[in-house]
Amino acid sequence: MISGAQLYTVREYCKDLKGLETTLKKVADMGYTTVQLSGVCAYEPEWMAEKLSGNGLKCVLTHYDVNKIRTEPEKTVQEHKIFGCRRVGIGCMPGGLGKPSDYDDFVRGFRDAAARIKAAGGYLMYHNHNMEFMKAADGRLYIEKLADEFPADEMGFTLDTYWIQYGGGDPAAWIEKLSGRVPCIHLKDMSCVDKQPRMAPVGDGNINFDRVLEKAEKAGTEYLLVEQDDCYGENPFDCLKRSYEYLKAQGIN
Repeated sequence: MISGAQLYTVREYCKDLKGLETTLKKVADMGYTTVQLSGVCAYEPEWMAEKLSGNGLKCVLTHYDVNKIRTEPEKTVQEHKIFGCRRVGIGCMPGGLGKPSDYDDFVRGFRDAAARIKAAGGYLMYHNHNMEFMKAADGRLYIEKLADEFPADEMGFTLDTYWIQYGGGDPAAWIEKLSGRVPCIHLKDMSCVDKQPRMAPVGDGNINFDRVLEKAEKAGTEYLLVEQDDCYGENPFDCLKRSYEYLKAQGIN
């Protein structure tokens, strides 16, 4: 398994191409060799291919425009191929399960797109938050329903350790349950500060990462993408670096 930097962590530094270019160099200088593109400014695929190559980086996953994924799946895959990325990511279900119809709308809108992405040589990936661990009207968790609605060879899951635990789940158990369709996962820790859960660099909180890493390896996970949505005033590059050093100490880099 290989560690990577989820650039959503440092999105405030990626609001224009100059900042994005500088950020790619900074994460490469930390030791990361892979990234996920998410929350960054608009870029041309050819520009991205050049900047990734120049920094010795590989993009292994994106969070992309959900409307383009739904309406232009083949074009989306072709654009990803230009900068060497096969996996097309959805960062959040549109509507965020604020109402039950959000789920049905998502399935109707993206089941065909997932099949077309596969046919074009890509792979759709869905990133969870805590709401997928709510129970639907039929008594099943939404994440279980998603896993049943979409074939494993058409949609994988970017399981997020923090949000699984926040939703009342066991991150390691869910990685095991979705074995074979979790090529990339998000690592962020959960700590407790002032009686409230907080996101934290990997290894700084309470998630059992020994089990997470063990189950991820058995589940076929290739990339461990470090993400921290909120660094609570700390420099997000410092947080990414701490996570990298923790994983490196576990034999992962």
